[in-house]
Amino acid sequence: MFLRLISRPLMAKVKETTGIVGLDVVPNAKEVLIGLYNKTLKEIQAVPEDEGYRKAVESFTRHRLKVCQEEEDWKMIEKCLGCGQVEELIEEARDELTLIGKMIEWDPWGVPDDYECEVIENDAPIPKHVPQHRPGPLPEEFYKTLEAVSKKDEPNVTSGEPQIKE
Repeated sequence: MFLRLISRPLMAKVKETTGIVGLDVVPNAKEVLIGLYNKTLKEIQAVPEDEGYRKAVESFTRHRLKVCQEEEDWKMIEKCLGCGQVEELIEEARDELTLIGKMIEWDPWGVPDDYECEVIENDAPIPKHVPQHRPGPLPEEFYKTLEAVSKKDEPNVTSGEPQIKE
C-alpha cells in the first residue's frame, strides 16, 4: 500500500507512447525544449529587428520557453501551450531552427536598391505569364440571403404615417 502511494505519482509522469507512428517519447522533453528555444532566440538575432518574421518567432518562442521553465510536468506544458505533445513541439522547434537558417540564407527582407517592380495600373493589359484569379459566380442562395438581410435593415412602417428620422 505504502509503495503504491509513493510510486503512483512517479509512474504517472512517465509517458509510454505518443500515439503517433514514428514519433518516439522523449523522456527529458522539457530540457530539450528549453535548449531548443534558447538556441532559437540566439539564432533569430541574425534577422533584422524590424522584420515581422523575427518578431513572430521571438514572441511565440519566448512564450513557450517561459511555460517550459515554469511548469514541472510535461502534461502541464502540453496543456498550457495547447499546441500538441511535447515531442511534436520538439520537432516544430527543430524545424524552426532549420527555417531560420534558410531565411538568413535567402534574405527575403533584403531588396536590392536597383530592384524595379512592374506596376500594373487599372486597365493596363496583364502580361500572359501572370496568373489571374477570377472567382466563379456566387450561388443564388448568397443573393437571396443578402436580399433578406438588407430588408431587415429597412425600418418597418406599422402605421400609415410617414416615419421621420432625427
